[in-house]
Amino acid sequence: MNFFERVKAVFGGAKTRHPANVPANVPRPAKPHGEKKAAPGTRFEEAPRSAKTAEPEVWRAGSRKKRDKPPHHHPRKSGRGGAEPASATPWDRREYQVAPAEDKTRFLDLDLPDVLLRALADLDFRYCTPIQAKALPVALNGQDVCGRAQTGTGKTAAFLLTIFKYLLDHPAPPQRRKGFPRALIMAPTRELCLQIAKDGEALGKYTGLRLLAVYGGMDLQAQRAVLRDKHVDIVVATPGRLLDFRQRQDVDFSKVEILVIDEADRMLDMGFIPDMRRIVYGCPPKDERQTLLFSATLTPDVTRLAAQWMRNAVTVDIAPEQVAAETIDQRVYIVTEDQKFTIVYNILKDLAPERVIIFGNRRDSTELLCANLRHQGVDVALLSGAVEQRKRLAVLENFRSGRVPVLVATDVAGRGLHIDGIDLIINYNIPEQAEDYVHRIGRTGRVGEKGTSITFADEIDSYYIPAVEEYMKRPLKCIPPPDEWLAPLPKPLIEKKRRSRPADARGNRPRGPRRPPRRR
Repeated sequence: MNFFERVKAVFGGAKTRHPANVPANVPRPAKPHGEKKAAPGTRFEEAPRSAKTAEPEVWRAGSRKKRDKPPHHHPRKSGRGGAEPASATPWDRREYQVAPAEDKTRFLDLDLPDVLLRALADLDFRYCTPIQAKALPVALNGQDVCGRAQTGTGKTAAFLLTIFKYLLDHPAPPQRRKGFPRALIMAPTRELCLQIAKDGEALGKYTGLRLLAVYGGMDLQAQRAVLRDKHVDIVVATPGRLLDFRQRQDVDFSKVEILVIDEADRMLDMGFIPDMRRIVYGCPPKDERQTLLFSATLTPDVTRLAAQWMRNAVTVDIAPEQVAAETIDQRVYIVTEDQKFTIVYNILKDLAPERVIIFGNRRDSTELLCANLRHQGVDVALLSGAVEQRKRLAVLENFRSGRVPVLVATDVAGRGLHIDGIDLIINYNIPEQAEDYVHRIGRTGRVGEKGTSITFADEIDSYYIPAVEEYMKRPLKCIPPPDEWLAPLPKPLIEKKRRSRPADARGNRPRGPRRPPRRR
């Protein structure tokens, strides 16, 4: 045995620890102190691993825990992203018994896979809502659907069940590239995007499919890492952040098989249509994908977009005779601007609602309202576009759990906010768009429960009442507030701070009216 063969045998080239053919007089190389034994076949020292960045929440198989790669990564054996179902416990669909009912469609009648029926059973979903009963049979058949329905009527579950069933019936190629989602769901706001993702977590908990929510205000690098390192089946996104990732070449939607556009009318109002055009035209042609579009109203603009982006779409129109739920007790009080805060405080003190949302039109007015309520000793939180996304999530969780009973919000919370047990809505200001009034009060009185909405009509906001009445096709009875709600406040109000003028280079602030510079 020559020198190189003896060295190879000593350092792990042989299977036995002490090769029999190595002479006893050959000295063993001494290891430096503290050096770890190298793995067999290792040629280079492994570099220290860098600290792992915080990973955004990825919903897969019903768990929101952060998942790390297994120590031995094998090639994916299925088209479901390699994820295993949340529970390996066998389940029999006979455990999900739903009696037939007249004029109602059972989920059992829709030929859904057992993994979806099991999730529906866990959620106690038995019968389809009207939008689900009309849209699901068409969508599950692979046709494009253009649906109109109010918020809170179950359209989110309609398109999620369609996506899950399609992806389960058509597994992805085993060697598909990362960053190419198979389904894309577009939403106008962060809150709605997050709500869709949570609904997807609940409905897809046993499917093994991976879903990622992509929206602004969160760590961009962490979301990029998920798209680059994992096979994401479904992406729920807001337009701006999705285009940022596309520009960075982290995501490509040229392989999207199902495209969902939720709240299309809201997309128009918020000016997202140019961004949406870039996204839609980045997807496969409409003849090579299925497109589902949902909107609270089917205006001519929305219908025109549907004709451009969809293929022989089936229109599903669920427009109730009453735009607002009949379970909502709507009250409009004639007040002055100076009386509104006093009435709000006394309502909260006398009625003591468990959960209440107070809506305002502007960020600065909601901030002042929130500060004054805290000044009076009310436990309240603020939700507006000025609040960063991480704090928004904490605010919503505290409100949902009941730790904070009062939420002051702009129309950021008008749509996509699904929280049970909201028994009172207060419109501190009447919204300029009549449709937003319906969305605001729709946060209460959901799923047949009773709720109350109180609206203040002051010297300015009262001019918006006729438009609201015309939209709702019913009159609003305006009455003066009870005298006990005008009881004086325990503390004086906080005055609105005036913006000071900027100081000059010496730190002096100008006094009096601004004057033009003196000419010399």
